[in-house]
Amino acid sequence: MSQPIQSHSSDTIYMITKEEIKQLIEDGLPGCTAMITGDDGSHFDGIVISSEFAGKNTLAQHRLVFNTLGDRMQTGVIHALGMKTYTPEEWEAQNN
Repeated sequence: MSQPIQSHSSDTIYMITKEEIKQLIEDGLPGCTAMITGDDGSHFDGIVISSEFAGKNTLAQHRLVFNTLGDRMQTGVIHALGMKTYTPEEWEAQNN
């Protein structure tokens, strides 16, 4: 039989929305476009398009995006964010 989950009054659960993540990324990388999906409050996927990615490898591009989220990944507010990053030129080529 399952045990009930114990809750402590000092525990605070923070939920974040895909709209909030989009805003954080777009505020942190001015001029970028972020498209975020995911509705469970902790697992998200995103596409981020930014001219800031030009000349940077994928890891450096993802770091730029993760930096816009502050400590939300480390603290578990965002449990997972799958991401694809593109320069505007790469995005245009991908979608034509």
